[in-house]
Amino acid sequence: MASTKTGLPPFQVLVDEHWRDVARLARALAGPVDGDDVAQRAWEKAFAAYPKLTSARNLRSWLLTITARCATDVHRARRPQRTLDEAPPIVVDGPDAADWPDPELWKAVSALPERQRYAVTLKYVGDLDHHGVAAALDTTPAASRRLVSDALATLRTTLGVDDD
Repeated sequence: MASTKTGLPPFQVLVDEHWRDVARLARALAGPVDGDDVAQRAWEKAFAAYPKLTSARNLRSWLLTITARCATDVHRARRPQRTLDEAPPIVVDGPDAADWPDPELWKAVSALPERQRYAVTLKYVGDLDHHGVAAALDTTPAASRRLVSDALATLRTTLGVDDD
């Protein structure tokens, strides 16, 4: 396997190793309708930026950060350009039941505030550490921990789960 001067693997190797992670995260963040488009857009952005990378460290985290930002762009594009009083509520469908066997949990996750929803999804679906979540959300690791903690507390309350 040939690599570049910076130690980066060929882009196809990156795709082969991480396409499932990108697809899964895109679908979790953008839903079944837009998930494939978000994943495709993430790969396009990654391909365009890849030659400029100077390090092969944390390539998976880098890809998932791009994916999260592409999903954010989709959600922003969905929002009507009206005042809050005029805008109808935005409903984001979750993944198919076959992909996520607990529809009650997905419904509770989709009801979380956007940043909490993204943080908990990046942490548990994307399997990112708090530094990766923070990078994806353009915040600090401490704020990432707080977002995930608040999301989990809300989910526990919503689903009636005890901490015991």
